[in-house]
Amino acid sequence: MDRSTFRPSPPAPVEATREDDGWTLVLTRELRHSPERVWAALTEPDQLREWAPFVPDRDLGLAGDATLTMVDGATTDDVASTVLRAEPPRLLEYTWGFDLLRWELAAQGAGTLLTLRHRVGDPEMLARVAAGWHLCLDVAEHLLDGDPVGPIRGMEAVEFGWNDLHDAYVRMLKER
Repeated sequence: MDRSTFRPSPPAPVEATREDDGWTLVLTRELRHSPERVWAALTEPDQLREWAPFVPDRDLGLAGDATLTMVDGATTDDVASTVLRAEPPRLLEYTWGFDLLRWELAAQGAGTLLTLRHRVGDPEMLARVAAGWHLCLDVAEHLLDGDPVGPIRGMEAVEFGWNDLHDAYVRMLKER
C-alpha cells in the first residue's frame, strides 16, 4: 500500500473498567486471518517491528523477561517487560513498564476475534491507548494481508488520523 493513502478504519468496540490498581481498556477487533497468523504477528520480532509501537529484543511467544524499545522518530526508550503467559495461539500476557497487556485470540470463521485488555494506571490514558492500538492493529492487518504500510509510531501517528481516533474513543468511553 502507498503509505500516503493509508487511512484508519472506523473506531472499534471499546470499553473500560475500573480496577483496584488502575483501569483496563478492552478493545476488540475482528481480523481476517487465523489465530496462528495473528499469534505470529503478536510475538515474532520481525513482524512486531513492522506494526507495533515498540521493537522487542526477542520472541514474545516465550515466558520470561524482555525489553520493548519504544520508537518515536529517532528517539528510542527501552522499557522492561515480562511475558507472563504465552499459550499459542490463544493467549499472550505481558507487562510493559507498569502496564499489563493481555491479548486473547479466538477463532471466528476463517478469521480471529482479537480482544486486547490493556491495564493502565491513569484513566486519562484510556482513549490515547485505544487510538494508538487502533492504528497499530490497522497496520498489522495490512501486514497480514501482504500489503505492508510500515510502522506508524509516536508523533507520526498524528499524520495518520490519531487525533480523530482519540476524540472518537473519548466520546465512546464517556458513553459507557
